[in-house]
Amino acid sequence: MSIHAWALVPARGGSRTIALKNLVMLGGRPLIDYGIAAAKASPHLRRIVCSTDSEPIATRARTLGIDVTPRPSHLATDDAKVDDVVREFLAAQPQTERPDVIVLVQPTSPFVLPSHIGDLLALFESRPDAASVHNVSRVTHNHHAWNQRSLDTDGHVGFLFAAQRKEARQKQQKPPLWVFGNLIAARVDALLRGEGFYAEPAYAQPIDPPYDFDVDGPHDLEAAEALLASGAVRLGHLTGGSS
Repeated sequence: MSIHAWALVPARGGSRTIALKNLVMLGGRPLIDYGIAAAKASPHLRRIVCSTDSEPIATRARTLGIDVTPRPSHLATDDAKVDDVVREFLAAQPQTERPDVIVLVQPTSPFVLPSHIGDLLALFESRPDAASVHNVSRVTHNHHAWNQRSLDTDGHVGFLFAAQRKEARQKQQKPPLWVFGNLIAARVDALLRGEGFYAEPAYAQPIDPPYDFDVDGPHDLEAAEALLASGAVRLGHLTGGSS
């Protein structure tokens, strides 16, 4: 693969839901380990960098054998945008050494596979016009937009898309909808122009659940533990196998 790609792991020390979430234990190892392990197992990434404001996270990242770039305090708030984090990082790199693409490997997506990374980067080669690519997961029938309701303060409920649902009540009649999977990548020139990780034109690669699982709160950790214990997700790259 000819794409020159780096991975960036955004890992703040703060979290609204779980204290120092990126280091919370999942399956006997810190949460941050999972995405980094997938990135290290991918043959398509030339560099992996963790952006953090936390010394414990930085120490863990270095232990795992990846680079660390300190994140300034103005980019370590709850409202800071990851696009700005990546732009500041790229601006500090020598222009001749910058990659073509940055892959965002988020610690809250622990079930990323090395093959997901390869498939995503392959999109850039098959779609030369792509400014960004991401993987997606199909929305389940119960969560389809045409099944969503509004609920007012009096308890009255109604369908948001009542007309569409009336025409297509069965799941086979509804158009497929998609949500974010577990990875996103963008061309560096698009990022530096300020277009962000969803720069257009954008293309997507479908992935299967539960590899799209996202860890947000404590209950998600419990569910992730169950998925690992049951074998519903197979992470061979963590044990020396293939993924």
